[in-house]
Amino acid sequence: MIPHSKPSLGQDDIRAATELLRSGLIAGGPVVGQFERGMAAYLGVQGGVAVSSGTVALELALRAMGVGHGDNVILPSYVCPAPWLAVQRVGAQARIVDIDPVTYNLDPHKVRKARTSRTRAVIVPHLFGLPADLTMLESLGIPLIEDCAQTLGAMEQGRAVGSVGLLTVCSFYATKLLCTGEGGMVLSNDEALLERVRALREYDQAPSLNAAAFNCKMTDLQAAIGVTQLNQLGEFLEKRAALAAVYRDSLPAELFTPPSVPAGRTHVYYRFVVRLQKGLQSSDEFTAYLSRMAHRGLQCRKPVFRPLHRYLELADFPASDEADDVAISLPIYPSLSDDDVKLASQILQEELR
Repeated sequence: MIPHSKPSLGQDDIRAATELLRSGLIAGGPVVGQFERGMAAYLGVQGGVAVSSGTVALELALRAMGVGHGDNVILPSYVCPAPWLAVQRVGAQARIVDIDPVTYNLDPHKVRKARTSRTRAVIVPHLFGLPADLTMLESLGIPLIEDCAQTLGAMEQGRAVGSVGLLTVCSFYATKLLCTGEGGMVLSNDEALLERVRALREYDQAPSLNAAAFNCKMTDLQAAIGVTQLNQLGEFLEKRAALAAVYRDSLPAELFTPPSVPAGRTHVYYRFVVRLQKGLQSSDEFTAYLSRMAHRGLQCRKPVFRPLHRYLELADFPASDEADDVAISLPIYPSLSDDDVKLASQILQEELR
């Protein structure tokens, strides 16, 4: 089986975790601080606050901004539920908008139309390794929360993704570009916002009671793996780019449209998402196609399990609907070989024809 996703863990990660276990100091401590400083330096921002997950990071980012009842936050439909859940938990209203049909990222024109006097933020998920159009989104004058769960190391107009928004959140789930098993981080150039996030991250030994605070810390054990993963991230991204090139050479254009990379942006290929040119007539046919490939040892998936507007029974999201109907995510991670990618490409073609 060629799995769809797989952690990139090696001897350095095992050694770091083992040393932490031997020390007996496995809760949150100095290694968390080391990881926070390393991530901030990598993105070129003032600082970071490590937390228990990327979803928690989104919620704390919103709370640090003071977003709550009576406010609204704009986010795309074509994304996992985490941004919507974070908005619900702070009591704000999510304004769901459509995506750019070519890049699958947030459409700035839809954001412009959706904003109101109560819009406090735009959550900008950079999907699948490709940055959203930060330049146009920034020009709208609405505070941006960049979601870099899938796009660490990418660039937009010469700027590191994650260095542009008022706040940035990351996820370090097991199969992300950089993993700690679970975990997340909030990063920013605004030290006051970071201090608010720290005050929300834990409640023990605080100078006063804060009803919004809860225990969502990262452990030193997770952070130790994060430090070694960060040191390897450049190698990981080089390998992903090389595998993406093999896919582009192996997949025929008459059957699959490869990921688009607009001028001024770089793609780090967290996912290799192709558009099926030979459309499948129904969701049942799509499911059958995935099942046939799995039976032959290739695990592919829909890039987003279900767009938010379909959960919420909202209408008029043509680009998200099309992506849901024709986009397919192929295996791509550093431990794959070129031969694995060529075999995957062969199976993709044979089961589609």
